[in-house]
Amino acid sequence: MPIKEFNQSYPVIDTDPHFSRVVRYFRPSDYAAWAAGTAAAPALLLGMEKMHPVGSRNTLRFPLRVATIIGAFGGFLYAYQSSSMRFWGWTENEVEVAKDKAELSQLAKEGKPLYGESYMPEHIQDNSARVSRFSQLKFGAIPWFNFANHNHHGVDTSKYSESS
Repeated sequence: MPIKEFNQSYPVIDTDPHFSRVVRYFRPSDYAAWAAGTAAAPALLLGMEKMHPVGSRNTLRFPLRVATIIGAFGGFLYAYQSSSMRFWGWTENEVEVAKDKAELSQLAKEGKPLYGESYMPEHIQDNSARVSRFSQLKFGAIPWFNFANHNHHGVDTSKYSESS
């Protein structure tokens, strides 16, 4: 199945990046968004409590903890999606392109597989890629990440073998 092509302004790094790569390529702004999401949820709960009190301060302990956990999950998903959009070339990604070129060129020089070694059969790798590609757009329904190593990333890998 061909990979859907978009008319993006920036170079595509990877259409189905591995979870660890997306997290490794987080920018400080992604960490700030994650922290803001973590802080915003309990702040919103406290703001609603100020407007319409329902009980004593002791009754808010558990709801504040739950709100903080939900905010942390939401903030992480937002940061992950933002980082993924840079991989897809949907937003400015100059830093990530340079980091990707250096990282994968080094792996190519060492003769290692660019996207990790996989022990799954080829048809399973293909199915895994089809299921997880652009899954970051569906976080509202279900958080789905790519934890599988495969070679279906929608980019020409010969650019990493070229000597610069």
